[in-house]
Amino acid sequence: MTHVALVFEDNAKARALFGQYDEFLAIIERDLHLEASARGNEVNLRGSAVATDQARRVLDALYSRLDNGDDIQAGDVEGAIRQAIASDAQMTLPTMEKNGKLAMAAISTAKRTIHARTPTQDAYIRAMDRAEMVFGTGPAGTGKTYLAVAYAASLLERGAIDRIILTRPAVEAGERLGFLPGDMKEKVDPYLRPLYDALYDMMPADKVERAITSEIIEIAPLAFMRGRTLSHAAVILDEAQNTTTMQMKMFLTRLGEGSKMIITGDPSQIDLPSGQMSGLVQALNILNPVEGIVSVAFTASDVVRHKLVGRIVEAYDEAGRERSQSRSNDY
Repeated sequence: MTHVALVFEDNAKARALFGQYDEFLAIIERDLHLEASARGNEVNLRGSAVATDQARRVLDALYSRLDNGDDIQAGDVEGAIRQAIASDAQMTLPTMEKNGKLAMAAISTAKRTIHARTPTQDAYIRAMDRAEMVFGTGPAGTGKTYLAVAYAASLLERGAIDRIILTRPAVEAGERLGFLPGDMKEKVDPYLRPLYDALYDMMPADKVERAITSEIIEIAPLAFMRGRTLSHAAVILDEAQNTTTMQMKMFLTRLGEGSKMIITGDPSQIDLPSGQMSGLVQALNILNPVEGIVSVAFTASDVVRHKLVGRIVEAYDEAGRERSQSRSNDY
């Protein structure tokens, strides 16, 4: 049994670090299997040497965020714990600074700073930094779209791009949007609502509205990308598993000078007609060796929406593996 005592200089920040009624310490206790007790600005950790060291790094990393003026939530605590465990298991890119603190990738906008909560999110943010085209694939709740929109918003605020273009295939309407009532924005809004939600989380509402009105932020169905060259922009294609092979090729070849493309989707949730190949699945196979393109695959362990969502995804994945095994045995 190892005992570690940590003292944090600022009492107010220490209270925020421990959480209301020490709820954040309770998360650390639960996930790292140790005891954590707080008194004033001091916390005592009791457990294995590995667990207490991980808890120390988690608390140091979270306190640094508070020092930088960021708020922390329960999800941030869980994310820091994942990073600490992963760094010890060498599951991801280097996540340790020379001083022994966790160095988690982050995206900063005027409204908030988003920190990676899983090793895959860390790799995803780093990939968006270094590559011109990034594919983020995996189940719902892993932050693929949210982080992509956050990254695009940060680029726009820094002046690294001139505009953001958000698009999504409107499979339910068969891309026949002309039959729907309203103007273009009203026609496609139901399909692009998740992108709007992420934007409003990253930028003040009035700024988002002005940017949409002035077309600095453009939201359009995939069909309207044809024939264009998208330069000096962050271009995000969401729900890419529902593109056809021709749509995907058309979209990818729109990339222009000074732009970044981020393509997100879940190959296990394809809504195309039976027998029609997904453009996302084909693109991942064809473009794997192409230089300048990075693909990041999320799994159920990366779900940050709710722990139960992760278990649901795992259950469906297991059922799918059993069906595949059953079919192979029939042959």
